[in-house]
Amino acid sequence: MIGNLKHYQAEVEQELKTNILPFHIAHTLDRENGGFYGSLNNALAIKKDAPKGLIHNARLLWTYSHVYRVLADPVYLETADRAYHYLLDNFWDDEWGGFFWLLDYRGQPIKMLKMTYGQAFGIYGVSEYYLATGHQPSLAKALEIYRLLEQHCYDRQASGYFEGAQRDWSLMGGLKLGEEDVAAQKSMNTHLHLMEAFTNLLRAGDDAGLKTKQKELILATLDHIIDPATAHFKLFFDETWRSLSAQVSYGHDIEGSWLLVEAGEVLGDDNLLARLKDVALKMAQATYEEGFDEDGGLFYQGDPTGIIDPAKHWWPQAEAMVGFLSAYQLSRHQPFLQASLKSWDFIKQYLIDREHGEWFWGVDKTGRPLNREKAGMWKSPYHNSRACLEVSQRVDKILSHQGD
Repeated sequence: MIGNLKHYQAEVEQELKTNILPFHIAHTLDRENGGFYGSLNNALAIKKDAPKGLIHNARLLWTYSHVYRVLADPVYLETADRAYHYLLDNFWDDEWGGFFWLLDYRGQPIKMLKMTYGQAFGIYGVSEYYLATGHQPSLAKALEIYRLLEQHCYDRQASGYFEGAQRDWSLMGGLKLGEEDVAAQKSMNTHLHLMEAFTNLLRAGDDAGLKTKQKELILATLDHIIDPATAHFKLFFDETWRSLSAQVSYGHDIEGSWLLVEAGEVLGDDNLLARLKDVALKMAQATYEEGFDEDGGLFYQGDPTGIIDPAKHWWPQAEAMVGFLSAYQLSRHQPFLQASLKSWDFIKQYLIDREHGEWFWGVDKTGRPLNREKAGMWKSPYHNSRACLEVSQRVDKILSHQGD
């Protein structure tokens, strides 16, 4: 097993350094209008007039800040600096505070909504920039966004956070992130990534108020979002936490399983952490039994009848690498380790683009690449770069405890 793990570690480190990270530096920097191009296809054709999304820019900021913090290569800091300054110079609303959702290709706002999901990734990226550089204004900005969300989007009656607001922070109803989503007052996706952002902000500083809000957010996830009967996330809700959909997102389940444990570890509440580890293992087991295909790929979506979307998108495969490896660390259950290894084998066989670089958006049920963006609003190096780093670091921990 030691040999397999060391080989796994070496391969993901090489993938990160020689494919994923150089790709976005080489192909997505918009040197004419600033920031990063809004759309790049599989053949590396740039759509220069594509809008520029908050999620894309914030995730690029997190990615290159994080890899600089871990690997200390100044080329990554240059890209992080670019993402940070473009985010603050163009996406930030100087009048009302918070980040705009969408800019045109010249950097002018065209959708001024304050989506909670988008603000969460703003916190995630900006706080990581602080952790990587010690740049104090970035920490202050992350805390400012957190306080704006608490003031305007927090539900004081039923807990949790509403999906978003107008530019002036007046709440809006029935919002959805993507066309395939259900219009809802609250969603799993927003709460999952807000928890992820709060985790990172707590790494940046031990704030008592933030710790209280993070614990409340975790408890809301346990009490309202995770279905105790199935160990799956429920996805969409009204303001009273009534579920609006029976769909299952296997990628979010396996991602959430390890993000919940990480949140508990950083929060430092031992009793809550024990509960989170138990829930995480149940979520990983349910994903393994219901969403994990024999070829090592993770199906995109299901419901109580079974698989409803057999496509295998890039990000659930990346999260499966980490989530199953995390489950193995918690349980030492060998099938979880094998599932993580098989996830990586699937990625190598089907998703890594050996001709043009990076990973395809995904493959259909026949294994054929989907003709969707290589980079853009919803496609960045956040999931796959993080997976490579997480696997490498977790392998070190596993090997260091072999004699325990």
